[in-house]
Amino acid sequence: MRLKNISLTYGLRIFKALSEEPRVRMIHLLMLNKELSISDLEHILDFTQTKTSRHLIALKNAGLLGSRRVDQWMFYYILEEYLEIIQQIFKFIQKDPSLIKDQETFEILKSNRELAINKIQNNPYRR
Repeated sequence: MRLKNISLTYGLRIFKALSEEPRVRMIHLLMLNKELSISDLEHILDFTQTKTSRHLIALKNAGLLGSRRVDQWMFYYILEEYLEIIQQIFKFIQKDPSLIKDQETFEILKSNRELAINKIQNNPYRR
């Protein structure tokens, strides 16, 4: 579903939700990577679990995020109907050094995960 317009009240909620740097950094990572767990965001942003959860709750209460549970893990994603407006906003700040560094940290985390999975799967001593 695509938004054609939003009310002033909802627009203010979006801008308020994006008024703090940690939330902007989280939304940017979610925009680029589709879905991340709280643990991923904690590691990438070097935040405590409390700080991460607090900001995710603010973004979810603003109506920007959805979540899904897989076993003990909670994964967050940007709701499809708000993705276009968020992409438009981020066109203007996508080259910010801290946003670039966050994505580079994610890529390292992802690469390390893939290497570990490959190592486990190809272990000749694995039962």
